[in-house]
Amino acid sequence: MSSNAPELFWSKPNGMLPNSRYPLLVHRNGITGGGEMAVLERFRANGWLNNWRYPGVYTYPHFHSTTHECLGVATGWIDVALFGKGGITLRVSAGDVIVMPAGVSHSMVGHSDDIMMVGGYPDGRDWDNMQEDHITEEGRRAAAKRIMMLPIPTRDPVTGSAMQDWIEAPSSVDADLNDFRDGLDPI
Repeated sequence: MSSNAPELFWSKPNGMLPNSRYPLLVHRNGITGGGEMAVLERFRANGWLNNWRYPGVYTYPHFHSTTHECLGVATGWIDVALFGKGGITLRVSAGDVIVMPAGVSHSMVGHSDDIMMVGGYPDGRDWDNMQEDHITEEGRRAAAKRIMMLPIPTRDPVTGSAMQDWIEAPSSVDADLNDFRDGLDPI
C-alpha cells in the first residue's frame, strides 16, 4: 500500500461539463508495480467493484453522472486529458491510480503499446457515458442533480481509508461565486 498522500487536482464547471467540487486524486505507485490482478484485487478489497479491463480508456471526452470511478494502470502508461477545454493532461504509469469524481471529463490522448487499465466503481455502481457534445441544457442540469446525490465512497480504492480529501472538500455553498459566473450550477 502507498504511504504517500495522493496528488490533488481541482476542477470547476466548464461549458456543459459539471466537473466536481471534489478533487481528482492521483495515487502515484499506489499499487507497487501494477499488474492486472494486483490492481483488481486492491479495488475489490476496498469495495470498488463492477470492474473492467481495457487497453486504455475512451478516446473522446466523457464523464459519468451516476458514479465516481477509479482508473488503475496495470501495465504501460497513459496520457489522460481532464476537465475539458483548457484543462490538464496527466501521464500515469503502471501502479498509478486515478480516483475520479463523478462529473469530471476525461479521455485518453496518448498511451504506450502495452497499456492495460483496470477500472472500478464504489459499491459496484453502474456508470453512464455523458459526452459534452451531446448534452442539452436540460441534460446537463439532470446530470448535475444525479452527481449531487451521490454519496462519498466509504473507502479509497487504493488505501482503504476514508476519503478524507473529499470529506473535507468545500461545499458548493462555500465555493467562490466567481467560479460560476457563467451561470452554471456549482457542484
